[in-house]
Amino acid sequence: MIRNLLKSKIHRATITEANISYEGSITIDPLLMEAADILSFEQVHVLDINNGERFLTYAIPGQRGAGQVCVNGAAARLVSEGDTVIILTYASLTEEETATHKPTLVYVDSDNRITRVAEEIAI
Repeated sequence: MIRNLLKSKIHRATITEANISYEGSITIDPLLMEAADILSFEQVHVLDINNGERFLTYAIPGQRGAGQVCVNGAAARLVSEGDTVIILTYASLTEEETATHKPTLVYVDSDNRITRVAEEIAI
């Protein structure tokens, strides 16, 4: 059996721009992408905490160190600049792989700077 588990998460990122004119995707600071093990063109789920919208798109790198999180194209209508979002990726794992799998959880501040990286949710 194959199971889909959380691979990585960027938690509570701030939308820096919503660009309707761009072709599509979400532009993310490469520092965040690397910390969360997100590749260019990898599918991501975006959850907007402010309005409850949830959508799928793909990630592309922005300017390194700029803290950019910009939703592009049609999905830009689902967010507003300043919204707080959670960006998720999932992996399809075998039963054996699930036994040792640990997600990468990247926590950021309001400027999209990494505050900590963990493998489990703090309780």
